[in-house]
Amino acid sequence: MKDVLEEILAHKRLELATLKNNLSPRFLYGEVEKLMLQDTPVYSMSQALRESSSGIIAEFKRKSPSKGWIRKDALPQKIVLSYAQNGASALSILTDEHYFGGSAQFIRDVRPLVQTPILRKEFIVDEYQLFEAKHMGADAVLLIAAALPLAACRTLIDLAHELRLEVLLELHAEHELDYAGLEADMLGVNNRNLGTFVTDIQNSFRMITRLPQERVLVSESGISGPETVHHLRQAGYRGFLMGENFMKEPDPGMALKQFIAAL
Repeated sequence: MKDVLEEILAHKRLELATLKNNLSPRFLYGEVEKLMLQDTPVYSMSQALRESSSGIIAEFKRKSPSKGWIRKDALPQKIVLSYAQNGASALSILTDEHYFGGSAQFIRDVRPLVQTPILRKEFIVDEYQLFEAKHMGADAVLLIAAALPLAACRTLIDLAHELRLEVLLELHAEHELDYAGLEADMLGVNNRNLGTFVTDIQNSFRMITRLPQERVLVSESGISGPETVHHLRQAGYRGFLMGENFMKEPDPGMALKQFIAAL
């Protein structure tokens, strides 16, 4: 069986080589250094989830490797703004173009419109991508344990914090529990196996007994009903990342509003 994550990571490394040729690390890092000297607002995703009564992280996701296009013509300025206006605790925006139909430009377009924390949802394997995230206006980044050696993950978390970016560190299986000891701001459990793209919501319930309860815990993928969120919150989760459930609806923002009302 094809390992989808390995395929995505291989493509990402090739993509990064092209990006660095087009925009050199030296130039990008210099631009970010100038940005850091400005009094730019930073919105804490972990704090937003701790304080939220719903904890819904609404995701802008146009496509997936397993299902193809979900909403090819979706405009982030419209849908992400609607998410923010209708109660999202945080916003997740996919920036991978090849597999998810995303773009870094989506965050740049949305950032001036909202004061809700924005998570850059990406397959991060290189420090260059953290500087990109800061430059485009993200407040937090996703790091995936399955994509990174432990030492490399620790280094990226430290750099993210230097850049005033929070980190959502994603785990999927028990053999990744060593990563839970790293200083990430939030720990996520992905209910979707990124190798096979099979989804099982019970993964969140299996994993939570092994996770530090003082951390902000996030359940990701496969969440479709308010009752599931209720049970996950009772178990100890404070964030619930949802994308396809809203994006497939005619009005994603209204679907989010109705979902939160049902909670």
